[in-house]
Parts: sequence; structure tokens; C-alpha cells
Amino acid sequence: MPPQFAALPLIVKSLSGVSGGAMSRTSPYNIDERGRLSEPVQARHQPLTGASFSGGRKETVSVFVVARNKKPLMPCSEKRARIFLDAERAVVHRNAPLVIRLKDRRHSESVVQPVALKLDPGSRTTGIAVVRVEHVEDTQSQEVHHALHLAELSHRGEEIHKRMGKRAGYRRRRRSTNLRYRPTRFQNRRRKEGWLPPSLRSRVESVLTWATRYQRWVPLTRIEVERVKFDLALMQNPEIEGVAYQRGELAGWECRAYLLEKFDRRCVYCGKQEVPFEVDHVLPKSRGGTDRISNLVLSCHDCNQAKGNRTAAEFGYPEVEMQARIPLKDASAVNATRFALVECLGKLGLPIGTWSGGRTRWNRARWRIEKTHANDALCVGDMAGVERGRGLTLAIQATGRGSHCRTNVDDSGFPRGYLTRQKRIRGFSTGDLVRADVPAHFKTAGVHVGRVAVRASGSFRVSRIDGINAKYCVLLQRADGYAYGHGRGRAYPCPK
Repeated sequence: MPPQFAALPLIVKSLSGVSGGAMSRTSPYNIDERGRLSEPVQARHQPLTGASFSGGRKETVSVFVVARNKKPLMPCSEKRARIFLDAERAVVHRNAPLVIRLKDRRHSESVVQPVALKLDPGSRTTGIAVVRVEHVEDTQSQEVHHALHLAELSHRGEEIHKRMGKRAGYRRRRRSTNLRYRPTRFQNRRRKEGWLPPSLRSRVESVLTWATRYQRWVPLTRIEVERVKFDLALMQNPEIEGVAYQRGELAGWECRAYLLEKFDRRCVYCGKQEVPFEVDHVLPKSRGGTDRISNLVLSCHDCNQAKGNRTAAEFGYPEVEMQARIPLKDASAVNATRFALVECLGKLGLPIGTWSGGRTRWNRARWRIEKTHANDALCVGDMAGVERGRGLTLAIQATGRGSHCRTNVDDSGFPRGYLTRQKRIRGFSTGDLVRADVPAHFKTAGVHVGRVAVRASGSFRVSRIDGINAKYCVLLQRADGYAYGHGRGRAYPCPK
């Protein structure tokens, strides 16, 4: 086993106003790591520490490690994982993300360190950070967090919302044309307490799924969550205070009367008066606009028809669009799921700490860390220092496990093909990670690794290469509803 790098000195920033000294170059957690690993019972399985922004070191990816009895151990570097695999001391437990299983080490024979899972929930992307917690020598109340693994989980809430609307359209059409279909159900349709729309529930369940997976791969001791509470009124009006919180923008007015008074009974586009007015959306609803009052203006019928589904700026009136504020759909989605997320994470049986977004921004600003979702998760909580390291951020894209609809339609809604009744063809399903070794005399010759799209004929598409026979494919990992990438060309997107 080659010698490992020693940890670089870290200046601890104290929250209590007492300046912290520099830590020793050799961390107490690195003891017994420089020796040979031929004696697995005596050696300590520790992560490679000391990753920093200096020295010209390359970006690395953390590899998760589980013991012989599948209990989680501390993550290691790619280099150490390669040494274990070459020495046949470990086998690949999972490909994406990479998890290895040691064949000669049990959890009771290893020394693990306290590890925390930190989450920065978002409506579109959730930041995830797995950190090693190191207590400051002077006091046990201050901690330094060392990043072991960073990830960004992209949700599919918008896709689910569109699919739900499309399904409702299909059902509505079948009822209106008297086709055979189940009747509408309006009675006894009560929603359970804590009900969330499918698009929001998928966000909570995706985070819970990955928290459960990290608990299987890493010896977690606690969870830190940024339970964000957006002040929607403050985001619309930074000067709001006092009783203004109890009065909305429409206090004492109806919506149309408010617009008539606001725009002086004139069309905002042509300036006509004494004509029938229509309520127009500055950002059309078909393009993500809402019915929020700041997105509504007065318009005559001719201007409203001429504008169509364009924005006010595209219609030639940028001054009207300046009056519209940014939609608050994302903030509302986070507000609606923040309590449900913490409640679901409580099922894991780990201590949960909740923090505000202000502390996250403060931590990121005082340590001058770049603004990303993963870095936000790293800065969640109370700590005296943080070490970002040079680890690559794992990109996780929620893709789903397929579709209940078996009919493929074109842009006009007409059927153009049908999916097979069985999802698995010759042992493979769409989305599985496979390796295809095609002989040289074929047009698709070579070794191809990626997600597979199956066909009943047995001619598969692997990544972007089409026309590969199923007999040349070897399964690496079953589809789990997610696509992965590391930002350096090594990604396995899920086929459409």
C-alpha cells in the first residue's frame, strides 16, 4: 500500500470569538494508515484525508465501502478502491455510484468516525453532502466538517405535473366521446391529512430514498436539514412590515376593480379607454405564468388577441413586463414540503437538526465557498470550519421507472406506436446499465457502456449507439429510476 497524503493544516474559525489555532499536519484520524494493509483486522479503514485546493491534485470521486456483512464503513478514494479490487480483497457491490464490498473485513473489526448527512432541499434540485465530523481539540462543542461526498439530486416534479395533466386530458376525451372508460368520481374523495400533490410528493420521496441509501453505505450518526421558510410577502415587497403582513395587495378591493384603479382604466398596450377590458397575463400561463396579481394587467380585446402567448417584452412592451415579479412557484413548493420532509426523515431513526437558510448563506460567505446546491448543503448547520476538498459532485437525475401509458402519441395526440406488455426483454429492461462488447466485423464494433433501451426484436440501443444485439450485452446494474454523472464525461443518462 503506497503512503497516503497527510492532512494539510486547517485554520479553525471559532464562532465564539476565540481564534482557533492551526491543527497538526498529521490528523489523529490518520494514525496507522501509513502501514501495509496486509493485516486487515489490525489496520484501520479510513478515508483519504487532506484533500485541498493546493498542490495540483486532480479531482477525485469518493467510493463507498461496506464490510463483509454489508455494514457501512468509511468511504475511500478511487486509488484505494482500485488497490482493493486489484488485490481481490473487494468486489463491486454497486456500479453507480460506486460501492465496493470488502471480503476480509467486518464492521466489528473496523474503526469508523462520526459522519453526518446534510441536506439543502430545493424545488428543482436538492443539495446533498456527506461529511466527516471532527471535534476541535480545545472544545468538544465546536466541529470541523470534512466533505466526503457531494451530490445534487434533480427532481422531476415538473414532468410529473405535465404527465398528470396529459392523463386528465386523455380521460376527459374518452368520456366526452362515450368511449368505454370508468365514470367520474366526485363523491367521497376526501384527502388524507398531510396529503401532497404527486409532483411535491415525488420530491420528498426522492430525498428520503437517497437518505436511506446513504444510511446503508455510510455510518451516519445524524442528519442536518435546512428547513427553509420563505417569507413570500417579504420577497414581493422588501419594505413590508407591521400590519402590512395582514393586509394583502388586494385589501378592500376585488381583483378587477384593483386592476382598473391600478392602470387608470386604460389598456396597458394601446392606451384605449372606454372599451371592454380583459385581464391579460404578462407571462402567459402556458409558459409558466401564474394568476398572481403582479402578473395581471388590463388589455383590450384586440391587443390581447394580437399578443397571443408571447410575453409583454416579446410583444414590444418591455416596460409592462418590468412590472411583473418573479413567480414564487419554487418557493411555494419548498414551503409545502419542508415539514413533510423532516417528518419522513424521522423514520430513519437518526437525530435530525434543522437550520435556517440565513445560517447557510452566512457560513458560505465567511468561508468564501462558491454558490452551488451541493456547497449549500455542505454549509448547513453550526460548525467552526469546513473543508471542501477536490471531490467531484455526483449529479443525480430522477428519471422514473417507466410509464403506465403503453401508447406513444405524436405532437397532435394521435397514436404512433405501442409499448410491449412486458418491460423485460431477454433479461434487460430499459434504463439498465450494461456493457456491450461488439465484435469487429459489425458496424457498431467496440465496447459500449451505458443505459440500454430495449426492443422486442432484440436490437437494443446502448447510450447513443443503436442496433446492438442483446447477446453482446452484459448487465452491470438494474435500472433504479435515476441517471448519474460526475461532470467529466462519465455519465449514464437514462434513455428516453
